[in-house]
Parts: sequence; C-alpha cells; structure tokens
Amino acid sequence: MSQQTTTKKPGLYRTISAWIMIVIGALMLIGGVVAWFAVSANLRVENMTVPGDASSNAGKSVAGPMTAWSMQTTIHKHALAATDGLTYAELGDSVKAAKEEFGDDSPEAAAAQGLRNTAMNASFLRGSLFTSILAFGVSALAAGTGVIGVLGGAALLPRKEDEAKALEA
Repeated sequence: MSQQTTTKKPGLYRTISAWIMIVIGALMLIGGVVAWFAVSANLRVENMTVPGDASSNAGKSVAGPMTAWSMQTTIHKHALAATDGLTYAELGDSVKAAKEEFGDDSPEAAAAQGLRNTAMNASFLRGSLFTSILAFGVSALAAGTGVIGVLGGAALLPRKEDEAKALEA
C-alpha cells in the first residue's frame, strides 16, 4: 500500500486578497496625500494670511486645516463686529424694516442691505473654509485607511514559515 502525501500551501484566495488590500490601500494612501497637498496648494493661491487679532495662528499663511479654522473664526468675529452682532438671517429683518420706514431706495435701506451683504460674504467665506477643513479631514481619513489596508494586506501575505508548516502537516 502506497502512502500518499499531500502538500498544503497557503491559499490562493488569501494571497489574492492580500494583494488586493495592498493595492487598494496604496491607492487610498496616495489619493489622500495628493488631495491634502491639492487643497493646501489651492488655499495658498488665495494668498490669505490669518489676521493679527486671531486667537491662534496670527500672521500665518492659510494653507492647512488649523490656519483655515483660525481664519474662519476671525472672519466670523469681524462680521459680527461689523453688523452689531447680527447674522445674515437676522439682518433680513433690518433691511425689511428700513425699506418700510424709509423707502426702498433710501440711504438707510442701502446701509442695512450693505451690512447684510457683508454678513453674506463672511458666511460664504466661512463656508468655503469649512469645506477645505472637511477636505483635509477626508484626505487624512483616506490616507490613514490606506495605511491600514497596506499593513493588513502585508499581514495576510503568506510567509515561508507558513509554507514550511503546511509541508509538515
């Protein structure tokens, strides 16, 4: 009677899964890093500098999430100071009241509308900066997930000792 030995090598499925994880992880890592630098470069093009009265990052170029946060906070502070603490929505009532009391084309209505436009521009700028802050976060998440994918895939790759154990079995 002949004895038949079978050799068991680590599964092809495991190897393919490992390489898929590594490739996708690498692409996510690269994409996250590229996105981070693209957002940073686009902020730099705007030549914004955090004002001197900012609570943090004063005088720095807006090019990252922390400086973008400082800039939007300072814009909000300045807008509220210019509008006596009123927001864009609240200034709508002021414009309406000025038009009713002084007429649509009055200097008072124009001044109230000017304050509302100031608040609106500040709101738009803050929204844009919040979008860049979010983009930094998403790019960091993608890069971090990519690192986890590469490391997880590398951990799944068969090792020589795995093959040796399979041969012993």
